[in-house]
Amino acid sequence: MLMRTDPFFGTGTWSKPAAMPMDAYRAGDEFVVCFDLPGVDPAAIELDVERNVLTVKAERRPLPTGDDVRMHVSERRLGVFSRQLFLGDTLDPDHVTADYDAGVLTVRIPIVEKAKPRRITIGGSGDRTEIKA
Repeated sequence: MLMRTDPFFGTGTWSKPAAMPMDAYRAGDEFVVCFDLPGVDPAAIELDVERNVLTVKAERRPLPTGDDVRMHVSERRLGVFSRQLFLGDTLDPDHVTADYDAGVLTVRIPIVEKAKPRRITIGGSGDRTEIKA
C-alpha cells in the first residue's frame, strides 16, 4: 500500500522541520490517510500527486495584528507544513479524493482492481472449487 513517508519534508517557523501528524489505514477498497491541520484555512491546503508521490502542503498564517494587539504567548507553529507519501503500485493515484472537516484533512486513495482479493476457480475431476486468492 503505502511505500514510505517523509515526515520532515518542509519546515515551520521553528528551527527544526515541522511534521503534520497523520493516521493511515485501509478501509474496504480504499486507503485512507488523515492529517491533523488545526487552524488551517482550507484555501491554504495544496494536495498534489506526481509519479506516485502524494504531497500535502498547508500554511498556518499568523493571527491578525494591529496597534491594539500584543502577543503574550505564541506556541503554535506558523508557516508552511508539508508531508510526502510514496504510494505503492496497488494504489490508484489518478482517483484521489480529499475532504477537510474540523481541522482534519482526509485523503482517500482507491486500491487498483488488480490488487483486490478475488476468487479463482480450480478445475479438476468432479466438482469445481473456488479458492480465494
